[in-house]
Amino acid sequence: MGDFSLPKSERLLSRPDFVHVDQLGKRRQSRHFVVKCVRNGLEYTRLGVTASRRTGNAVQRNRAKRLMREFFRLHKVEFPQGYDVLIIAKKEAGSLNLFEVVKELEEIFFTKELFV
Repeated sequence: MGDFSLPKSERLLSRPDFVHVDQLGKRRQSRHFVVKCVRNGLEYTRLGVTASRRTGNAVQRNRAKRLMREFFRLHKVEFPQGYDVLIIAKKEAGSLNLFEVVKELEEIFFTKELFV
């Protein structure tokens, strides 16, 4: 059984890290999410989440980000190590529940060749 925490070391925190993944990352998308992924040269995978105002009001944006982090936290043992992952919420992502978020992100991460 893996560690289900999400410490600061496993999160993208600085703007240069976000920009690096955004510019160089391999891109996959679904109806409500865009995922970008790039190797980071570390022994662990880091996550960054963003939700613009198009996602909804502050409550919907924060909910969308919480659900994206929860998906990563629950599935991080299944992710290959050494990647920076950026998940971007698109319009209407703030209205999804956890089941819908998990279903859509699992399709992106585990059915499409994102980690190469």
